[in-house]
Amino acid sequence: MAPSYNAKEEDGHQPGATGHGGAGTMTNKKPDNTAFKQQRLPAWQPILTAGTVLPAFFVIGLIFIPIGFILIVYGLTLLIDYTGVDMSSPCYNCSQSYSWNNTQSCTCSVHFSLDQPFESNVFMYYGLSNFYQNHRRYVKSRDDSQLNGDKTSLQYHICTLNRCSKECEPYRSSDKPIAPCGAIANSLFNDTLELYYIDPNGSRTAIPLVKKGIAWWTDKHVKFRNPSGNNNLTVVFQGTSKPVNWRKPVFELDPLDSDNNGFINEDFIVWMRTAALPTFRKLYCIIQKKPNNMTPTLPRGEYILEVTYNYPVRSFDGRKRMILSTISWMGGKNPFLGIAYITVGSVCFCLGLVLLSIHYRYGKRNNSAEISS
Repeated sequence: MAPSYNAKEEDGHQPGATGHGGAGTMTNKKPDNTAFKQQRLPAWQPILTAGTVLPAFFVIGLIFIPIGFILIVYGLTLLIDYTGVDMSSPCYNCSQSYSWNNTQSCTCSVHFSLDQPFESNVFMYYGLSNFYQNHRRYVKSRDDSQLNGDKTSLQYHICTLNRCSKECEPYRSSDKPIAPCGAIANSLFNDTLELYYIDPNGSRTAIPLVKKGIAWWTDKHVKFRNPSGNNNLTVVFQGTSKPVNWRKPVFELDPLDSDNNGFINEDFIVWMRTAALPTFRKLYCIIQKKPNNMTPTLPRGEYILEVTYNYPVRSFDGRKRMILSTISWMGGKNPFLGIAYITVGSVCFCLGLVLLSIHYRYGKRNNSAEISS
């Protein structure tokens, strides 16, 4: 004989269940009878037809391709490679003889010309190739509490108790705590770049380079801070050691400007924001246009880039370059992004043409077959 059906058992009630608080009470696990829990909410599912898909492909292509051309063409960019790989390069001797252990700097001058003037503000970048700042151990090799002004990370007896960040190893301490510690800080880019304009009479005019305002506001005012308690950074960092590859301690990065010295030095802050790709560029300075001045910021003519060659790149087969760039309403000139837009737009437009031809050729045949059936 078949067992009798009990609706309460389906709802989760078991035989023998008592009232509230009874020993045999079972909790009802059935979801509430609501539209959300019973999945009765209204839904919309697009029906992909030729009338909806084809216009989308053509619209994407017609929008992306012009944007790509604007990103490539609009704006001015000049790239000067001063690595010194070729023997004809003015920096060849510096690149061959320089290493981290050198105590004297090597200087070289690179001549170049501008065929068209650079208007408005001009941004000068330094670029590196084959430098993997995105390596996992490299990215983690820093002490954020130290960079945020924590005094305990600068005390030797604290570090001897292994209370300092171990991520900085092997650049955490020598005979004293290293400030700033870690591989990122130890590899700080330290070439000095100076720009000169050659007047028609042959004299050189130095181009003023502004090295403030190049870091992110949040980095400058939130993430990086000097230890508090004394405005004299020499006293604050007393008892610490400079990074192995640095020539001077952190409190001498810009001794003439207290707002740009120590951990809040903007060159240092820019370097500490690691790049995602092995070929990258970082902002070095800004060449500001003089207000109420109709002359270009950098007029066409001859220039000299004077380099104090401090940063060796031969050990990792890298290259160094200086980039001058202007910005527009779409930002700086970006060939990679422009090529990406053109590629995506072209692919969408070509797919639209292919799908349109297929629809034109076989669409009527399918419609006639449906009608006959």
